[in-house]
Amino acid sequence: MSITTTTHANFRGDARAALEFYRDVFGGDLAVITYRDAGGVTDEAEADQVMWGQVESPAGFRLMAYDVPGHTPWNPGERPYFVSVRGDSVEEVAGYWEKLSEGAAVVQPLGESAWARAYGMLRDRFGLTWVLDVPAAHGA
Repeated sequence: MSITTTTHANFRGDARAALEFYRDVFGGDLAVITYRDAGGVTDEAEADQVMWGQVESPAGFRLMAYDVPGHTPWNPGERPYFVSVRGDSVEEVAGYWEKLSEGAAVVQPLGESAWARAYGMLRDRFGLTWVLDVPAAHGA
């Protein structure tokens, strides 16, 4: 038996744009079902928003997202979670970093650290905080 964990991000009207952005960063396939597609429209103004969406790449990246309906309370909070992306090579992670950093607030620039060959943290233009790293060899 095995399980996987997938980050599920909640937005208010930005889920499609966010998922498209993350697809552009990490590659892969985008799947989106709107409230209209699912027959779950409670407000016609939100009918084409994302009820369920996902980006999944061949490299193993997966992120799910949806738009919280207007009638449902939602507060994104302050850093309620981080999305962590760990890669095998600095070059691979640096490529993701370059794309994610477009319009982002950099918390910690990507660079070598005491515990990783590369480590960086940023809050992207959609408000998600990302931690990207390449772990150091054990004992390093």
